[in-house]
Formats: sequence, C-alpha cells, structure tokens
Amino acid sequence: MNHFNKTLVTHFVLIGFKNFHEGRIIVFINLLLIYIITFIGNLFILCLVPIVKHLHTPMYIFLNNLSLSDVLVTSNIVPNMLRILWTENGSITVSGCTFQYYIFGSLAATECLLLAVMSYDRYLAICDPLRYSSIMTFRLCRNLIIFSWVAGFTPTFPIAISLCKLHFCHLNTIDHFFCDFAPFLELACSDISTVKMLAFAFSFLFTFFPFSIIIVSYACVIHTILKIRTEKGRQKAFSTCSSHLAVVSLYYGTLFILYGVPSKKQSSDINKILSLLYTIVTPLLNPIIYSLKNQEISKAFGKIFHR
Repeated sequence: MNHFNKTLVTHFVLIGFKNFHEGRIIVFINLLLIYIITFIGNLFILCLVPIVKHLHTPMYIFLNNLSLSDVLVTSNIVPNMLRILWTENGSITVSGCTFQYYIFGSLAATECLLLAVMSYDRYLAICDPLRYSSIMTFRLCRNLIIFSWVAGFTPTFPIAISLCKLHFCHLNTIDHFFCDFAPFLELACSDISTVKMLAFAFSFLFTFFPFSIIIVSYACVIHTILKIRTEKGRQKAFSTCSSHLAVVSLYYGTLFILYGVPSKKQSSDINKILSLLYTIVTPLLNPIIYSLKNQEISKAFGKIFHR
C-alpha cells in the first residue's frame, strides 16, 4: 500500500477520439479547417470593430470581447487536440493539464458573463431606448467588460490551486480530448471534497446567475416586442436580439445537458460531441450569426474592401 501511494502520476494521457482511429486523418483535416475558419472569422471581428468608427458602440464592443474569448477558447484546446490526432500521443503533464483546465474554466465563466452583459445591453436598447445612451455609457461598457474578464479568471484560480495539491496514483488515462474537470478529478487518489465544493460554488455563481439575468432580460424584451403594434416594428426589434438569443440557447443548452445530466447516463462519446459544440462549434458560429450577417458589419467590410 505504501508503495502504491509513492507511485505518483506526473503525466496524463488524453485518449481523444479513440473510436476514430482509422479515420483520424479525415477528422484532423476537418478540425484543422474548422479551427482556421473560426480563427479567421473572430480575428476579422477583432480587427474590424476598432478601426471602423460607426462600430464603436457598446453592442459591437461587447461582441469584440466575445470574439476574443472564442479565439482563446479554441486556441487553448484545438491545437493540442490536433497534436493528439496527428502524433497519436496524448501525453500531457499534470501541471499542463491543470493550466489548460484553468484557462478553459476561466474563459467559460467570462463568456457566460459577457453573454449576460450583452443581453442586458439588448434589454436597454429595446425596453428603454430613450435612456439607452445615458445608461449604457462607454464608461459603464468598459467597467462591465473589465468585470467580466476579472470575475471570470479570479475565482477559477483557487480551484486550480486545489487541483495542484491533489495526488494522482496509478491511473493516468483521461477519456477526453482536453482536461475537463470531471474526468480530471476521477483520477485523484486524495481527498477531493474541497475542490468539488469550490467547483460547485463557482459553477452555480457563474452559470445560473448570468443565465438568470439573460432569462429576465429576454422576458422583458419579448414582452416589449409583443406590445409593438406594427409587424414591421416587431420584426425590426426582434432582429436586433435574435442572433444573441440563438447563441445563448446553443451555448447554455449544451452546458446544461453536459454538466446537468449525470455522467453515468451519458457515454464518453456523447460527452465529447457535446464538448465539441461549445468549445469549437459555438466559437465558429458566433462571428457568422452575430456579425457576418449583420448589416452594419457587412457595410463596414464593404467599405474597407472597396478602399
């Protein structure tokens, strides 16, 4: 028993997509293309918003930060996933795994907060348009952005520290393509009660609280839209928030299914597919849904291209 306790794990092995071994090259090419498109699409938003003056509004500034979050999320996970597919070597150090989870968890929390802030912005624009400019000032916009990033990265740090203090014995295989919390924790052979308590508090605070803000905001928005007399007016009002609502539904729907349903009722392959939705698919769709079909973005792109 003493010998077992002294045999501590220093490296993990990420299995990735073991069931796609024969078609791993095809999977690799598809994921690489998706990553490139995602990176270019979000980089396009990151470059366009600062240089086009009429996009210097809270809505597009929030969108700019959401694009930055999406780039960081995919860059934190996809390159290592591609390395595993190409080399068939999923080895990663315990500290490297902890750091990947810290970045992933922090960015997930930041994105939840940014989506909540964006829903509040749409609430003000539709429900209180006359006071929108006086309430959603650039100072408030800046403070909300700073809060989203700082609040997203700060509480995750104690969880990462707690993970660093855990001991991992004998088993070192993670049946996933990145270091997610649950499969990471399953390998620990020391007390995990503290880190689980911290993770639960963190998840509740940064998932359900922002989601509550989104629900209340859109309840008010829908109520206001239904009171508009003309159909054209209702369509115009709804078009300003439909893109955000679609991304929120996809993002939170996936999170609730993945982390709300007990893991024993889902296969590892289903978990991986659901994880792909919010780590790869959502960042891919965000610039398309939010911006590439947005009239203001299209006009700005047309002017720059013409020049």
